[in-house]
Amino acid sequence: MKPFPVWIEQIHEADKLTGAETTVHAIAAHPDGSKIVAATSNTIRVYNTATGEFLKILPGHKGAVYCLSFNRDGSRLASGGADKCVIIWSEDLTGILKYQHGESIQAVCFNPASTTCLSCTASEFGTWSPEQKNVDKKKLSSKITCCSWTKDGQYFALGLYSGSISIFALKGGEERIRIERTSSQPIWCLQWNPSKAEAVDIMAVADWNQKLSFYQLNGRQIGKDRNLGYDPGCLKWFTGGEYLIIGGSNYQIGLYTKEGIFLTKLAEMGSWVWAVDVVPYENFVISGSQEGSLVLTQLNFNTVHGLYKERYAYRENMTDVIIQNLAQDQKVKIKCRDWVKKVAIYKYRLAVQLPDKIIIYELYSDDVSDMHYRIKDKILQRLECNLLVVTSNHIILCRDNRLQAFSFSGTKEREWVLEANIRYIKVVGGPQGKEGLLVGLRNGQVLKIFVDNPFPMLIIKQANSIRCIDISMERKKLAIIDETYTCSVYDIKTKELLFQEPNATSLAWNTHNEDMVCFSSNGFLNIKASNFPVHQKKMNGYVVGFSGSKIFCLQNMTMTAVDIPQSAPMNQYMDKRLFDAAYKVACLGVTNTDWLNLAMAALENLNLEIAKNAFIRVRELKYLEFIQQVEIKRQKKVEMSNTAILADYNAFKGNFQEAAKLYKKDGLESKAMEMFCDLRQFENAKDFLTSSDPKNVKGLITRQAEWCKSTNDFQSAIDLYLAASAFGEAIQIAGQQKWCEKLLEISRKMDKSYFTELRECARYFTEMGKYDLAAEIYQKLGELNSLVKLYIQSQQWDEAFLLCEDNPEFRQSVYIPYANYLAENDKFDEAQDAYYTAGKPLEAIKVLEKLTYNAVTEKRFNDASYYFWKLSMSYLKLANQAQKQDLEEEINNYLDKFQDYQHRAEVYYAYYTLYRYTEEPFTSHLPEALFNMARFLVHQISQEVPYGISKVSVLFALAKQSKNMEAYKLARHCFDKLQQLRIPQRYQEAIDLNSITIRSKPFNDNEDLLPMCSKCSTTNPLLNQMGNQCINCQQPFIHSFYAFEVLPLVEFIPEPNISDEEAVRLINQEPPRRRDSTWQENRREGVETMTFGDVPEEYDDGNTFEARLQNFDSLTSYQPVEVDAGILKNLSKSHVIILKWEPPLRYQFFNNLMPEIILSTCNSCNRIFYSDDLELQLLQKQRCPFCRKPVDVTEKTTSQT
Repeated sequence: MKPFPVWIEQIHEADKLTGAETTVHAIAAHPDGSKIVAATSNTIRVYNTATGEFLKILPGHKGAVYCLSFNRDGSRLASGGADKCVIIWSEDLTGILKYQHGESIQAVCFNPASTTCLSCTASEFGTWSPEQKNVDKKKLSSKITCCSWTKDGQYFALGLYSGSISIFALKGGEERIRIERTSSQPIWCLQWNPSKAEAVDIMAVADWNQKLSFYQLNGRQIGKDRNLGYDPGCLKWFTGGEYLIIGGSNYQIGLYTKEGIFLTKLAEMGSWVWAVDVVPYENFVISGSQEGSLVLTQLNFNTVHGLYKERYAYRENMTDVIIQNLAQDQKVKIKCRDWVKKVAIYKYRLAVQLPDKIIIYELYSDDVSDMHYRIKDKILQRLECNLLVVTSNHIILCRDNRLQAFSFSGTKEREWVLEANIRYIKVVGGPQGKEGLLVGLRNGQVLKIFVDNPFPMLIIKQANSIRCIDISMERKKLAIIDETYTCSVYDIKTKELLFQEPNATSLAWNTHNEDMVCFSSNGFLNIKASNFPVHQKKMNGYVVGFSGSKIFCLQNMTMTAVDIPQSAPMNQYMDKRLFDAAYKVACLGVTNTDWLNLAMAALENLNLEIAKNAFIRVRELKYLEFIQQVEIKRQKKVEMSNTAILADYNAFKGNFQEAAKLYKKDGLESKAMEMFCDLRQFENAKDFLTSSDPKNVKGLITRQAEWCKSTNDFQSAIDLYLAASAFGEAIQIAGQQKWCEKLLEISRKMDKSYFTELRECARYFTEMGKYDLAAEIYQKLGELNSLVKLYIQSQQWDEAFLLCEDNPEFRQSVYIPYANYLAENDKFDEAQDAYYTAGKPLEAIKVLEKLTYNAVTEKRFNDASYYFWKLSMSYLKLANQAQKQDLEEEINNYLDKFQDYQHRAEVYYAYYTLYRYTEEPFTSHLPEALFNMARFLVHQISQEVPYGISKVSVLFALAKQSKNMEAYKLARHCFDKLQQLRIPQRYQEAIDLNSITIRSKPFNDNEDLLPMCSKCSTTNPLLNQMGNQCINCQQPFIHSFYAFEVLPLVEFIPEPNISDEEAVRLINQEPPRRRDSTWQENRREGVETMTFGDVPEEYDDGNTFEARLQNFDSLTSYQPVEVDAGILKNLSKSHVIILKWEPPLRYQFFNNLMPEIILSTCNSCNRIFYSDDLELQLLQKQRCPFCRKPVDVTEKTTSQT
């Protein structure tokens, strides 16, 4: 950083004759940098910025001019002074407007975002814009000394003589914040930072307490006050807000960082400095003093940086050091908070020179990617130098012709005094504490100095001064750029000049390749490999490093890493067939295309190692596999000539004709033919076919057929396969294309020996639905097993049954699928017969159980009842079979299942009607029937509620019908029970209402509804705690299975010595002869009886059915009435109902005590109905309502009156 004056104007010398005051109160630089305006006494002077030429004076003020300000585009200039006037000047500096205040003008400032001008006096401030007719003025209690706008123009700050700062908003003009400072010294200058990169607005404030402070827009102070050591007179932000320029009572212009750290002195004045301004877009500072001097100073910022491999350290904002990893694009900042004069970096060391010390940093770890530094040592000395480098343990300072080595503790360990001034120095590495230095001198010498050696070593002596030097990776070559910009490369060992290149400004050897060097010249980057011609690329800047394919270039104080593929040097080596050197260059960084070219060229020249490594880079698996095959053959010592390798290579490359010629040359015609077959070039393949080899002929035909198949020419493919006797492939194509006739033609050409092919034909015929053709093939092969499967798949059951007649071993294989087929088509009876025929009764039961579960789940309770009945009958059959095998335990299990499923069938049968009654608005059943069904269900589900049945629905239906039938006691009981259950919302209101209204009814039931036991004539309650049986004799009630009324039936059983068939025979005999007397008196066991009407002769002894009814014990469990042969003979067969169950169950016998009631039974399900009800159902549905048997299996049994 070097400040130097551009021009100086001594205004006081020019005004000595007039004796006028010459103090420079204010300075303003035009926004375009063309001119400078200075306020001296009561005049405004205009100067040319570039030359300092005085242009003119702007008259207009009658007193001293204190302040000046240009607007943002320079079209307006505002000036104010002791005459209390503000004058607005045009772009050509002609006065166009004047307005006044009540006191002298202390400060003026244009808004950076608009045309508003702010003017301040000792007691007020005002804002003016061309859109306003009047100046908007506001009073303040303290004198205003300075003012400034924020960068967006929304707020302005006023510095007050009282030491306070007021911040006002443009909109409304109200004070937003008042900053009260601890010091009461006047605020003499302030300015907001104009940088748009700052996230918040920052204001720099200098007061006459010799303090510099920084504040945010919200009034919060940033950091602490900084001591200036003098009274400030002026303050300006420099280079867009990166630095501060401050002048004052110390007669100097000082450069500060944006944090307020002093950097350097820019100019020395002869008196107080009252005015300073910055020329926009240039590093120019204009300053004015008390004595009337104007000085334009230019500040040049030098690049302070250091580079070691990919690590680049440079200075930023004069006080910070940035370390950048150019390869990984990582950065880290070190805040030094002082002027950084020099920077040096080497390996894990970093040295930073400040004005009064040198700080040495080190990396936290040895990791090459680590970017964290910490302070290792400090040299607390003011050491002046021209150049600075750092090694592992030393700091090297260059000053003129002296080279000094300091330890990190600050001890000077060694000093070298050289013959001429040092122009260039570089650390070239070495052991720790013994590093070597390359030093270039003004007299053309290049020396090598070791840190631990006091004696320099001369390497090269040139005639011209040294500008830049570098040494190659292996320390064998030295590159030098001299004062004539000539790049010379020497062999260090022989001192031989290898080559020279003109117009070089900077150079660098590649750190990864001994023979590659690059240098910059006249906007071009030059890369030279070995002795090959230079390869140029257009690029501005200076080359400072060359690592792999990355070139580090310094341009406009910015270091960039440019990735340049090394294609040209690689191609130069390839042209000379130097593949090892070309591979090393390619490893630095080339494109995938370059790698492929290198690999191909190496392979063509049979350099397999280089070719393999290059192919690995581009992941060319095809060529890698080829090279691997060649290497394996060589390892196994397989004879393989270079001609054969080249032929294979040409084939891989796609040069097939050349490959074929090479194969033929090497005697490998078969490989040529195979290649052309793979390419589907069969005509070319025939040229290499020998007629003496039939295998090759067949193979060629097969390959041609495969190609036809892949191109969808299936007809030709089939013909070719048949010509090659490849029937399997021809069958596959014909079958996949569903060509039935072609498939039939092929199948009839083959005999039984083509077993697999014929089976494949049959399979395709089956898929196409041509079952007769498939059967023909299976019969031809004698494949009965497959024939059975075919009949089953095609559902040709008759043919399958005929086959079973001749071959009984297939019976199970046929009837099980047949049963499944029937079950799927809802033919469950036939399906069960088929399962039984197949010997799989349990399979039939599983089908029914699944159907039953689905019916219950889907609320098809009528179907569920039917399926449960079917299940019960199935288990009865199983019990019958178990009885034949004397399996007592299985019999009991099956009978338990039978009874359970019979019970469930009756429950779901009755619930079906009640469910429809509760869910649908209408029903075909009478209230009495619904009442009886509900009573029946309540008794049946008292112990267990089957799945799917709603107890709420049953109780609700019974409650409603009980209320309608005047069974109020039962209705109240049902409603009470309902209140204890979870009731669906749709029933809630009706149940709640009826639960209340039923209490207004009598607490009794209609006596006409009470059921009477036919056996003991006991009247039973409507709701029986014992269930569906008499409370006295415990005989179960027999219901009609339509209206569910209690039937007047009494169950009886024959004596144990009478079989069921004998009992039926006795009942069916003619009744005995009857006497003519109309009455008869009998005495027996103390009981006198009188019988009216015709009396059978056998009645003389009193052994009658009616007498047997009286013999029961209510304390024992229920037993049916037991009758002997005589009673059976006397029973009228029209009064007796017989339920004939299959063994092991016995028949059930019931006597109708009210013969005038005509009853009917279903011989299939053994359910009893009123004859009228059953006849009506048969007329409507032509089947039994319970078991769904057709009419012809139902017979009517009547009783005579």
